[in-house]
Amino acid sequence: MNTMLDFKALPVPKQGCRAHYEGSIDKQGLNADWDWSLYQDANQEWVLFEHLGPGCIYNFVQHRYPSCDEPEFRFYFDGEETPRFTIRHSEFGEKYPLQEPISSRYIGPYDNGRGPIRVVRSFVPMPYKKSCKVTSTIRLEGCDRNKNEGGWGHVVYHAYENADDIETFTPDESPYIGKLISLWKQAGSNVHTLEHPKYQRHHSFILQPGKSYRICSLNTAAAITGIRFLTEDYHPSHLHDLSLQAFWDGHALPDLNASFGCLFSNELGYHSVRYLLSGMDTLGGYYNFYPMPFAKECSMFIKNSGKTPVSIPFCEISYTMEWNDYYNENGFLYYRSTPYYTRKHTEGADSILAEVSGSGHIVSSIITGFGETPESRADCEGDVRIHFDGIRTPQIESDGSESYSCYGWGFETPQEYNPASGYDGHGHKDWSMHRSLMGDWYPFHSGFRFGIESGGSNDLYMEHSGMIFYYGSDDILLRKLLDINFDDPDTLTAVDYQCKEPLALTTLTSYFEGDDDHLPVTFTGHYAVCSRHFKIQIPPNASSLVLRRVSDQKQGRQRASVFIDGAEIEEYPWYFPDFNPYKRWLEDEFIIPHRYLEGKSHVTVTITPQPCDPDFPNKITWNEFGYQIFSLR
Repeated sequence: MNTMLDFKALPVPKQGCRAHYEGSIDKQGLNADWDWSLYQDANQEWVLFEHLGPGCIYNFVQHRYPSCDEPEFRFYFDGEETPRFTIRHSEFGEKYPLQEPISSRYIGPYDNGRGPIRVVRSFVPMPYKKSCKVTSTIRLEGCDRNKNEGGWGHVVYHAYENADDIETFTPDESPYIGKLISLWKQAGSNVHTLEHPKYQRHHSFILQPGKSYRICSLNTAAAITGIRFLTEDYHPSHLHDLSLQAFWDGHALPDLNASFGCLFSNELGYHSVRYLLSGMDTLGGYYNFYPMPFAKECSMFIKNSGKTPVSIPFCEISYTMEWNDYYNENGFLYYRSTPYYTRKHTEGADSILAEVSGSGHIVSSIITGFGETPESRADCEGDVRIHFDGIRTPQIESDGSESYSCYGWGFETPQEYNPASGYDGHGHKDWSMHRSLMGDWYPFHSGFRFGIESGGSNDLYMEHSGMIFYYGSDDILLRKLLDINFDDPDTLTAVDYQCKEPLALTTLTSYFEGDDDHLPVTFTGHYAVCSRHFKIQIPPNASSLVLRRVSDQKQGRQRASVFIDGAEIEEYPWYFPDFNPYKRWLEDEFIIPHRYLEGKSHVTVTITPQPCDPDFPNKITWNEFGYQIFSLR
């Protein structure tokens, strides 16, 4: 939570944290992304989200027709039987603490009677020490206003390895919320509080075609705190012709190499956009306030790749050395951009905007969509799908393109923006959306893949371009130790895998969700309900162990208790509440915290499946179709 108030913490390595999504994805892999519920609980409420263990909700979005029955959302924390916070659909943006601008609502167009739609969103952090459950008083399903439907929505949250320093959310008056609201109202201004900011400024220079101009050179530890430009005779072509390169600490290749359209969060430039940490206007003004620390030196250049000169009346790079002690104590990662994904179409598959190897956390993205011709519709139905660390099940998704930027009903009313997200566009012909992750950054430990569909199921011609920004290192922190394959007895023997009942092995062919959901995959596994255990050797530098499991998610709410050398892991059970009877393969993970490994060279892991519903104590849905075991340093 402190990161959202003090942005100098944004580059600090994020440990003991995973980012996840829960929402209304079409389980058949098509375009019916409007059914959102996990199960109906004993109170007859529809459970939208459930996480057992410490965590924090950072983003809540739901789309509903104002003319349909209004849901009330109820937030239960730490196993409480009474909701600690409730809010009606129409109260977003008004009811404390979900108030403007950290929470708001968007009313979509009439659209010849198909609309309007009301999209509510919240970026208010809701931390919890033990658990969180979010319910709706109405089942969120369907897309037909005349049938009293409308169920699109999602939650993005962090799951933590321990509850240290976490205070569970309360709706009571809080100075933290007041400060956050005040901060988010400063979009366009430099948000960093510094006693003695320093500057390198340039005035009135002309950048000729094909030429570069050095705008910053520092030979000391510091952090860039702001980048500002003013260009003369603004034209949208400047967003592609002008680019900025930054070299941190003498690196041979630029860590940051981004066009103005990507760096300042609008590739189209029809309208101005003003986000909290980046933005541009059609008068030629640009700003970016993501902190960019370095240990020894920095060189920054602006380049003109266009065919005409560009006059730049003003350029300012602000920086500070006041944060050096903080970064010496806590460490930092470099601010980086992925290679630019040049506008193109990928036939029958996601546009993979970025594939990165290394470790760090994603903090923003710019994605732009185009139709087949200048007059074609740029479709809004494609889901964003992000995989971390090679996990085959997407960890972050979206129910449509515009939902990723927390809007709805397509990109119909450009421009739209709030401090954390928005889009520009021109009619139905193109769109350029931005998402800033100021609290809900996405950690990765060996790499990530960031893609987006073309149409509802990669069934339309679409062209995409874009770039992902992240704080990163080339270090690979996640190392694979071994596999457990139930069709390979040698892998079972190697870990002394034992189960208290005979394994009735079965072979199943199905599909993973996501980009590859058309590719059949076959695994062998079992549905045994008794305890099982296996042994793992611990590398000397391991901070935690990661158990990555393949399972059959035909039935939902898989749960198990995990023990290390006979001691139950108290922070959380292994729990996955969702299900998919069509794309049945799930790959999920369980983190064994460091305190259970300390001083040991090997451990025995025991997994005991548990029922999820007290009314059905004999119903156990846990199953195993293979494991990969990793160490994390």
